[in-house]
Amino acid sequence: MPTAGGVRYIEALPPPSARARGALVLLHAFPLNARMWEGQLTFAAGGWHVIAPHMRGADSGLNDRPTAAVTMDDFAADVVDLLDALHVEDAVICGLSMGGYLALALMRLAPTYARGLILADTKSQADTPEALEARRGMLSLVETQGVAAVADAMIPKLLGATTRAERPQVEERVRSLINANSSESVAGAVRALMSRRDSTPMLASIRTPTLVIVGDDDAVTPPANAEQLHTAIPGAELVRIPHSGHLSNLEQPDQFNAAVARFLDHRV
Repeated sequence: MPTAGGVRYIEALPPPSARARGALVLLHAFPLNARMWEGQLTFAAGGWHVIAPHMRGADSGLNDRPTAAVTMDDFAADVVDLLDALHVEDAVICGLSMGGYLALALMRLAPTYARGLILADTKSQADTPEALEARRGMLSLVETQGVAAVADAMIPKLLGATTRAERPQVEERVRSLINANSSESVAGAVRALMSRRDSTPMLASIRTPTLVIVGDDDAVTPPANAEQLHTAIPGAELVRIPHSGHLSNLEQPDQFNAAVARFLDHRV
């Protein structure tokens, strides 16, 4: 797996026959890793250089950078270092869940890198006191019982009821992605989530073409959060995906990819 700027990533390059359209950067959810985006690597066939970085320590805990005591801004700096190392001056930035928080951090810290923005199953607000308490419980869980216990606790929240009832292979896939991460990386990501800033005040200043995607059955960041993003970001589009929970790109990949393809074709 390649490394650039000290960051490990997966990628798909467009074929030589395709018209080069630029870079599409995919930022993964918690507590998964970049391999959750394997179903979106197909965008390379349409001319996109698809880049999906692993956040620090994700996927078997292999990473050149420390996993402890990180912030969302640290993750954003890692993405910038990766793009600089790959000589990518601007890209369509797509983040799902934690990846959406990271995409918004990039819009605050380094907006010139974004020529387009896709926010999937995410929100702009910082954690509430109740959410912070739940994060502390997650830290205790991973520190005392390990990543497998985190998977057991998270999967019922991450996946919609239709997915769990009708597509058990998706649950198996999500479990394998979570279990591939180290306890240290999961704990570091929890701390980054706990300390992230509220991005709501800056939404009205975003002028980058934006697509908001949400699963109709998302219980973690429900459609009301997506509606808030859609309303606050000037000119943003909103797509709701039926029969999908929080991980819409994994639960309904065809619908997710179709929404992204329309946005890439018509807005960026």
